[in-house]
Amino acid sequence: MDAPTTTSADNGTSGGGGGWFTPRKDPATAPDSDARTPDRTAEGRRPASIRPVGRTGTVPEAPADGTSAPPNPMPGSVSTGGPEQGRDAPGPIPTPAPQAAQHAPSPAVSSLATASSQGPAPTALTPAPFASTVAPPSTAVAEQHVPAQRHAPVSSPEEAAPAPAEAGSPDALLIRRAMAEVAPVADKVTSYFYALLFVRHPDLRSLFPAAMDTQRDRLLRALLTAAEHIDNKEVLVDYLQNLGRGHRKYGTRAEHYPAVGECLIGALSKYAAGVWNAEMEAAWVRAYTTISQVMIDAAASDELRAPAWWYAEIVTHDLRTPDVAVVTVRPDQPYPFLAGQYTSVETPWWPRIWRHYSFASAPRSDGLLSFHVKAVPAGWVSNALVHRARPGDIIRLGPPAGSMTVDHTTDSGLLCLGGGTGIAPIKALVEDVAEHGDRRPVEVFYGARTDHDLYDIDTMLRLQQSHPWLSVRAIIDQQANQQLPDAIRAYGPWNEFDAYLSGPPGMIRSSVDALRDIGIPSDRIRHDSVEELVAAGS
Repeated sequence: MDAPTTTSADNGTSGGGGGWFTPRKDPATAPDSDARTPDRTAEGRRPASIRPVGRTGTVPEAPADGTSAPPNPMPGSVSTGGPEQGRDAPGPIPTPAPQAAQHAPSPAVSSLATASSQGPAPTALTPAPFASTVAPPSTAVAEQHVPAQRHAPVSSPEEAAPAPAEAGSPDALLIRRAMAEVAPVADKVTSYFYALLFVRHPDLRSLFPAAMDTQRDRLLRALLTAAEHIDNKEVLVDYLQNLGRGHRKYGTRAEHYPAVGECLIGALSKYAAGVWNAEMEAAWVRAYTTISQVMIDAAASDELRAPAWWYAEIVTHDLRTPDVAVVTVRPDQPYPFLAGQYTSVETPWWPRIWRHYSFASAPRSDGLLSFHVKAVPAGWVSNALVHRARPGDIIRLGPPAGSMTVDHTTDSGLLCLGGGTGIAPIKALVEDVAEHGDRRPVEVFYGARTDHDLYDIDTMLRLQQSHPWLSVRAIIDQQANQQLPDAIRAYGPWNEFDAYLSGPPGMIRSSVDALRDIGIPSDRIRHDSVEELVAAGS
């Protein structure tokens, strides 16, 4: 299923991550590191110092959009929970539990805890503030695992005046002010950013897909999320580390970050000219410095222990319905992951276009990986995997990501809601509980529009027959005139359960609202990242 998870995916994770940061780092290479990774020195980890674009600086005029449009619009990019799980704009979804850190915190990560405004604007976008002899920069980072919480728009200054003062660090307030200024012209900002990037640094164009529709959407979502969660260390660090590790597959390097930061600030200063000043620019420089260094450090650490990508051969292709296939692959080397996580997939037919799909099973002894893929209109990757892929074809996999995983240190029950191909990670979670010998109650609600869409119901019912602690209920919209949120209200109580949601964005939003209404706290609700879900369905 296409979709990253947040707590996911990553989730990050996205799981996947927006390509606009194009990170990659130059770490010291371990003696036995992957052959595909060139040797680099430790100094390569930190991007070179660059000049931030001032608000009055002259920038080369570039076309409004630096890329050509694809023959067919691409719905979105990768996802988190169920790829197909259609994804749409992020909404007010509670923040899921943070994913367990996989690497020791770097100085950049530690600096997030004590971030604060740092005085005069720095003269360059450099990670120097992360050196042990320099005070840490202010907290500012973008996060994708948790969709941006959007506030109601303010219609006029008069209406805004009586509102209570917004909480946040000085840098956070400045960044949010800039974001509010550019929000009405978001498309122009992102188009201008890419135009600057590709005009000034044409060598970076090859790192991006030929069609940039989805890429522009990712950038906007990433910026909105950063502005919304800039002071939230726990949320942002985990997301950025996953993002940094995930960007290795794009072939990005540490020296790319300064170019991206320069062009980002150049675009913001142009379209937020009404409020832009030296203080605001300094806040953005500090924020971007922090963001980039966390990503660079994470990529550097990951480079010493894992490849940037895995090749995987398709071994079976099971077309369950005219538009849903279960694709099973064999990676070329061991692929460690946890049930409930997701990965990014690139096909040979659409180079540099990656989409997120959740693993449809817990880790298997034979090392095989399975994904549920739904072909969606104008979905390049999903249609290729459903209608074109065959056994023997080779695809590429990015690193695993996402935090929609089971906490085996507790005995809480699991309330699992899976809609469409969102049933894939739910099945993986059930298998994970079974393999650990737990007898904790697991309640699965499998939602679908029609009987035809319950393509994996037989598998779920077989699992129910094998495990007395498992209950599976199919909720069919057209038959019962009832949707998943209505069903979970009708059953229960769920006070002793942790909730796991995977499916289309609309289902996730309404289910989160329903769960909160019946008293389940937000920190016990884990779900796919709505932002990535929007993109994953392609």
